[in-house]
Amino acid sequence: MVIRQRRQGLSVIAADIEVGHAMAGAELTPFGVAGAEDAPWLQLAVEAAGVGVFDWDLATGELRWDDRLLDLFERDRASFAGTIEAFTEYVHPDDRERVGRALSAAIESVGDYEAEYRVTLPSGRTRWIRARGRAIAGPDGAAVRVVGAAIDSGTGADEESRAFKVLEAMPTAFFALDRDWRFTYVNPVAQRLLGAVSTDPVGQVIWELFPDALDTEFEWSYRRAASRHEAVSFEAYYPPPLDDWYEVRAWPTPDGLSVYFLDITERRAAQETLERHARRSALMAAVSGALTDTMDPEAGVARLAELLVPGLCDWCLVTIVDGEPGSSVRRHLRDIGAWHGDPELQPAVHRYAQSRLPALHDDAFLFRALQGTGPLLIETGATDAISAVLTPGEARDVLGGLAPESAVFMPLRGHGRTTGLLSLFRSAERAAFGSDDLDLLRDVGARAGLALGNARAFAEQRDLAEALQRSLLTAPPEPDHLHVVVRYEPAAEAAQVGGDWYDSFLQPGGATNVVIGDVIGHDTAAAAAMGQMRSLLRGIAMTTDEGPADVLHRMDAVIDGLRVDTSASAVMARFEQTAQERAARVTRMRWSNAGHPPPLVVMARGDDGVIDPAHQAEPVPDTAVEVRELWADETNMLLGLFPDAPRSESVVTLPRGATVLLYTDGLVERRGENLEEGIARLADVLRELAAEGLDLDSVCDEVLRRMVPERPEDDVALVAVRLHREDLPRPPEAGPSDPPID
Repeated sequence: MVIRQRRQGLSVIAADIEVGHAMAGAELTPFGVAGAEDAPWLQLAVEAAGVGVFDWDLATGELRWDDRLLDLFERDRASFAGTIEAFTEYVHPDDRERVGRALSAAIESVGDYEAEYRVTLPSGRTRWIRARGRAIAGPDGAAVRVVGAAIDSGTGADEESRAFKVLEAMPTAFFALDRDWRFTYVNPVAQRLLGAVSTDPVGQVIWELFPDALDTEFEWSYRRAASRHEAVSFEAYYPPPLDDWYEVRAWPTPDGLSVYFLDITERRAAQETLERHARRSALMAAVSGALTDTMDPEAGVARLAELLVPGLCDWCLVTIVDGEPGSSVRRHLRDIGAWHGDPELQPAVHRYAQSRLPALHDDAFLFRALQGTGPLLIETGATDAISAVLTPGEARDVLGGLAPESAVFMPLRGHGRTTGLLSLFRSAERAAFGSDDLDLLRDVGARAGLALGNARAFAEQRDLAEALQRSLLTAPPEPDHLHVVVRYEPAAEAAQVGGDWYDSFLQPGGATNVVIGDVIGHDTAAAAAMGQMRSLLRGIAMTTDEGPADVLHRMDAVIDGLRVDTSASAVMARFEQTAQERAARVTRMRWSNAGHPPPLVVMARGDDGVIDPAHQAEPVPDTAVEVRELWADETNMLLGLFPDAPRSESVVTLPRGATVLLYTDGLVERRGENLEEGIARLADVLRELAAEGLDLDSVCDEVLRRMVPERPEDDVALVAVRLHREDLPRPPEAGPSDPPID
């Protein structure tokens, strides 16, 4: 770039006089001026100003300097090689390209040469040199010589000269515009950045040289700065041939506008990369949250349709595969999620989800994707491509209205099999799916597929374990006017069953027995131990016809003798009645507690009150209901600890209409809460339910609903016994009577 900068100063005038004389036709030699009457006076002026002269023979390559020029460069004739390469070596590295362009331009045009540059002196200091010259033509009109003069431009330089040097040397791009929007100055860094558009913008109108700046942030900001006389700053992208992002600051001056700018393309790319990673991390966090924040994995996977819109696509469908599809895959598919970023198109997406599966041909993209392990991509023309594999009808019509341009089908795989599929669509206004999008979808698909796979494995294990558990828990007997209801609720974790059990049976003498127990542990070993202990207790009770304390005492001995390596808590209760007690409408309950939470009894407040929901006209107020905790008279240890440990019994007489509840600790234990607080909460629930007048099955269901958390950490077993009035018919909700055989 040639810098056309005019300045005034004594030394500059002296240089201009000599160079101007040479340009007028006199012969300039390395030792002065000849061929003019005033040459002695001019020579004196040159010497006084410290001007050095040079003569470069383009044919031979010889470059001759006079003594003054050698002094400016602090060189001597012995060290100066007399070539243009030697001169270039002295020029500061940051200025060499600019000086070379100025010399080349003068030679090519056989015109003037002007430059201001730095030279590196032998002492290591830097000196600014101001040079002017002209290319001299030979007989054929081509340049054969370049002659000129140079001075130390730091000698007597004015403020303008110093400012010029700063602009030339600063590492930031800078240019100036006049009031007609023409470039008046462009520093070397700006010239390098804008070189793809023009080698020399000076004198050209910015809007003509950079037409893509019109009606963009560039034009808006420049005109605002000029019209409002205020500084502006902004970041903007200029398209090819520059194809870069710039940070720009502009401010008005008396002569026009000054602008400096930085190429921030790399910074923007790094920032966009960080933002892309941040968006990806946020999306993956949202996906993980959706998959783990619910006990229903299908509900979590269905939410993916909403989470992936609009970040990854304009609309999305989520499909799951039920069971092992085999050859008839269509029958095993369900669309469980659908979402569109435009609320007005949401109904259309739901209509498409409801109608597309039956309408798909056997070679549809969805079926092809299910056979693979990676994404299946339609880069363009998705509407026509998908319509071609849809039978005519609603699905094809709706798809035409949605008009996807690109699509991707992403299988969801977990535990080595495909558990679902994501179908994502973009319109023509949006770029097709790229490699970054597909990589992200692979991560999303892997997490969602694993969640569905885990859910399926969990369900299989849970169903198997629960089936095993329930196979060991038989239905209770139904003696006359005594209604027994049992419930079992497994823990949320798969295979976390086995510890809790219940039992109810009639002994040979006719007494009804109920048992609740909890084997220490929560695994298959505990399940096996539970089965053993339940069978042992039932066998001892049936063969001895003894009361609860004696049965539990024998259990300790059998556990020790058979080396059953376990221990358990338990409550065994026996309901008895003499003829006198039957006439008095009461029943005696004897129980023994082996380290288990106490049974609860619900009855009317007062000795003669009766609460029997099956026979009362209306619910009673809860203030009329009494809930008692049946703590044993003596504390007994767990089963299986000491074979000779004594066992005691407690006895309570219950009025007809009373309800007794036996339960395991999973019903009342919570983190951060002691056992007594949990039992008190259960008592409050029972009091409310009694006041509502519910039948016994409903009471058990409500107890579980109100007391068991959404994700129970422990099994829960219940045995509830209701003593209906014997002077009235057995209520229908108690089921058919199954009295003991006489």
